[in-house]
Amino acid sequence: MKKVTPVVVSIVMLAALATVLLWTHSPAEVKAHCQVPCGIYDDPARIQQLREDSMTIEKAIHAIGELSGKSDATSMNQATRWIMTKEDHASHIITVVSEYFLTQKVKPGADRAKYLETLADHHAVMVAAMKCKQVPDMGSVDLLNQAITKLATHYPDKK
Repeated sequence: MKKVTPVVVSIVMLAALATVLLWTHSPAEVKAHCQVPCGIYDDPARIQQLREDSMTIEKAIHAIGELSGKSDATSMNQATRWIMTKEDHASHIITVVSEYFLTQKVKPGADRAKYLETLADHHAVMVAAMKCKQVPDMGSVDLLNQAITKLATHYPDKK
C-alpha cells in the first residue's frame, strides 16, 4: 500500500474545497443604486467605494499569499474565505461600474471621441477587476488602482 503524503492530502483537500465553492458559492446580488432613475447621485462616494473594494482585494491577495504555503485546516479555511472576499469585491466593482456609471451617468454626446474615451476608462476598470479575480498578484491590483484613478477624473468632487 502506498503512503499518502501531506502534500497529496493538501492538494486533494484544496481541490475538494474549490469544487464545493464552485457548487455552492454564488455572488450576492448587489445594487449599485436604483435604476428608476431617482436623480440622487453621489459620484465621488461611488469612486470611494471602488477604492475601498480595491483595498480589500489588495489585502485579500496579500493574505492569500501568506496562507498559500500552509496545509493546516485553519489556514486553508482562511485562504478560502479571503479568495471569496476577493471575488466578491471584484464583482462589486464590476457591478457599480456597469449598473451605476455606465447605465446612468455615461451618455453619448456631440463629442464622440470624449464619449469613447469615457467608455474605455470604465471598461478598463471592469477588465482590471476581472483580472484581480483571475490572478492573485499585486500587479493586477496596481492596474485596478490606476484604472480607478483615471476613472475618477470623469467624476470630480464638486464640494
